Amino acid sequence: MSPQYREGADPYRWKALTVCLVSGFMTLLDVSIVNVALPSIRAGLEAPQSALQWVVSGYALTFGLVLVPAGRFGDTHGRRNAFVFGVVLFTAASAAAGLAQNPTLLIVARLVQGIAGGVINPQVSGLIQQLFRGAERGRAFGMLGTVIGISTAIGPLLGGVLINLGGDTDGWRLVFYVNVPIGVLAVALAYRYIRPAPQEPRRRQSMDPVGVLLLAVSVLLLLLPLVEGQEWGASARWPALLAGLAGLAAFVAWERMYGRHHQPVVDLSLFRRRSYALGALLAALYFAGFTAIFFILTLYLQNGLGYSALEAGLVTTPFAAGSAVTSLFGGRFVTRLGRPLVAAGLVTVALSLAVTALAVKLVPGTHVAWATAVPLLLAGLGSGLVISPNQTLTLSEVPVSKAGAAGGVLQTGQRIGAAVGIAAIGSVFFSQVASSGGDYATAFRHSLLVTIAFVLVALVVAVADVIASRRPSPT
Repeated sequence: MSPQYREGADPYRWKALTVCLVSGFMTLLDVSIVNVALPSIRAGLEAPQSALQWVVSGYALTFGLVLVPAGRFGDTHGRRNAFVFGVVLFTAASAAAGLAQNPTLLIVARLVQGIAGGVINPQVSGLIQQLFRGAERGRAFGMLGTVIGISTAIGPLLGGVLINLGGDTDGWRLVFYVNVPIGVLAVALAYRYIRPAPQEPRRRQSMDPVGVLLLAVSVLLLLLPLVEGQEWGASARWPALLAGLAGLAAFVAWERMYGRHHQPVVDLSLFRRRSYALGALLAALYFAGFTAIFFILTLYLQNGLGYSALEAGLVTTPFAAGSAVTSLFGGRFVTRLGRPLVAAGLVTVALSLAVTALAVKLVPGTHVAWATAVPLLLAGLGSGLVISPNQTLTLSEVPVSKAGAAGGVLQTGQRIGAAVGIAAIGSVFFSQVASSGGDYATAFRHSLLVTIAFVLVALVVAVADVIASRRPSPT
């Protein structure tokens, strides 16, 4: 039977998916697009460096805080309504950010944007689980992986284009205004094409407030010292991280006790499924390396070589193009090839980044964009075989009733991984710049080695899963 007419399927499922992906793209784009807008924000609002840090890190912080409770809320109260609420809030916050007349108002708007983004994204993965089955689900997650890869890589390019259009002092406002018409259209189409699931519970279940509070405090204590790594010293950073780990231990203990008689915010039995546990760990490790690539590359190009925001964005285009191509391919074939496909993608990324580091060593001047174009394209091709196939495999055995919370946990791991990666790799980058007297090329190459290390550790996890899957299961 044609996938367009699968028996019992929602006839609007592909249109609903399009609405979800456009909204998800909008929220994920705002993770990276603001990086190239910081000089424009500094000029337009006379913002100090500490305020610029919060414009970037505040979004990541609140985004990561609400993913799990928002996913749980969508599971129990309806994903469409949660999705629409998130889009409305994100659109309003984007308009407020564009209108901000001082750094404080911009930071508040960014914090609200992050909350809204954290509400939207677990509904997207939950709706894919709800609307699609079998090979169709792999295709849908492949398209989601394309959105994740492209949004992260193309953010600097789109930001550079908008700043060029708006000018050096007010171009940053367009970075936020562009979300408004997209959000309005998404809300209208969501009510038309995303239908409430008939199996959504009529009896409202407890949201496990103690579990939500413990998880929120733990994630805050883990993320805050990481996103503020350049501002906090080690004496403040390590106690917060240790307190965050202790909070996670308390959260696990509470969920076990609470889960004996109630539905917890995170069903810990999910982690007894090898596909979910190893997939979530792999995703966190890969995002630690993957997200930091564009952070250090933008710093190298703009601060070290004097590239404009648009020129720096163009350098990331080959990665985005490669990721777009293979994400669709990976989504179609992951159900047939399984985790070995992810392992092949990780090998490709690691080797391509090593070639990128070599290209920077051989061509350290302003022509570095041409020298890195092919290896970044190959790295993008590999990345497309990692993100969406891994997400499909990780959520493949998760019941639809728990899809939102499971997706929220997966994405929270990705956010924490990204924060860890940027903190670790950024620390290497900045310390190398300081010790080498401003040698940005050497700093980029050394920090890229740390990125490759994260990718290789993710590869070890993928290989472990492949080996475990080939062992005969007990009778």
